[in-house]
Amino acid sequence: MQGHGRYAVYILASRKYGALYIGVTGDLLGRVVTHRDELIDGFTSRYHIHHLVYAEFHTDPSAAIQREKQLKKWRRAWKIELIEQFNPKWRDLFEDFTG
Repeated sequence: MQGHGRYAVYILASRKYGALYIGVTGDLLGRVVTHRDELIDGFTSRYHIHHLVYAEFHTDPSAAIQREKQLKKWRRAWKIELIEQFNPKWRDLFEDFTG
């Protein structure tokens, strides 16, 4: 995981090389729980995208939003490469935050 800051750009996956979701939030743990518990109907609940596989942190919300938009435009192969640089086994990083 990169940097320290209040705003997180994150990638969730359904499984290794599965469906991916990119988001930005000021409350990473709360947002991941929302996705895991499928509290909101949508893409992540439809495809059971629950595993936090990448996160980077920003102090500036505008920078975080800009980075999210950048990553969403990337080719899938680039997103996979980014994940594997920091999380080669595609571990669920949620456990790192919650113990």
